[in-house]
Amino acid sequence: MKAWAELLRLPALFTVPGDALAGAAAGAGRPGRRALLAVGCSLCLYEAGMALNDWADRAEDAVERPHRPLPSGRVRPAAALTAACALTVAGLALATRAGRPALTVAVPLAATVWSYDLGLKRTPAGPGAMAAARGLDLLLGAAATTGRVRPALAPAALLGTHTLAVTAVSRQETRTGSPLVPLAALTVTALLARALPSRPPTLLGTALAAGYAATAARPYLHAALNPSPPLTQRAVGAGIRATIPLQAALAARAGATTTALVTAALGPLARRFARRVSLT
Repeated sequence: MKAWAELLRLPALFTVPGDALAGAAAGAGRPGRRALLAVGCSLCLYEAGMALNDWADRAEDAVERPHRPLPSGRVRPAAALTAACALTVAGLALATRAGRPALTVAVPLAATVWSYDLGLKRTPAGPGAMAAARGLDLLLGAAATTGRVRPALAPAALLGTHTLAVTAVSRQETRTGSPLVPLAALTVTALLARALPSRPPTLLGTALAAGYAATAARPYLHAALNPSPPLTQRAVGAGIRATIPLQAALAARAGATTTALVTAALGPLARRFARRVSLT
């Protein structure tokens, strides 16, 4: 069970529901049955990506991360690939239940996940593909609840920009890299934190934006000062966890206070479980 928890990076699951919830909030939709189906679809496709990622990287991990579940022999490659396929099918089935607009977004989302893991990840288009996947995940929530994605385009762009920065940093987490990458991510975080609060700003929105910046900024700074693998991996983990206050801030920006608070409550859970299973 622990091997599968590592393979699927279970603590990262807490960063997923906020995508669809923030999308629903942006579209002025209420988080009802269809929003829950969108969350379920997001969780399945995210975990499909995790399993497929390790299956695609099994030869590289045998050299750089021999402790990972596949190269260590604790999970068979065929089992990981089967899990990725089954989770993808399950995610698309849930999107079908959420309605045609949701399925229209879920299909390109699944295609982006598979394209990233099987090829784009090692190209300059990798960070952009990952950013697109997160943006589509947010649009999925809007499509499922209201049938429209246009009101959620701006929040999706903000979430995608954050994901772009985190992914760019993650590309050098197994080697000593350039300090410019985490420094650029730090700059992006500061700009996003400034753009998050609504106009006029609310106390909750401002607090969540500050929490987002506080979660990611310090690890990014440490990685910029010393871009070694351990500090870079911590920066990547912090960037992933920072997704939660970012999602909550986006929901607060749309006026969905309850959704923002529920999303923010996932942050401590992600931090607690990340002490047991690595996010990266």
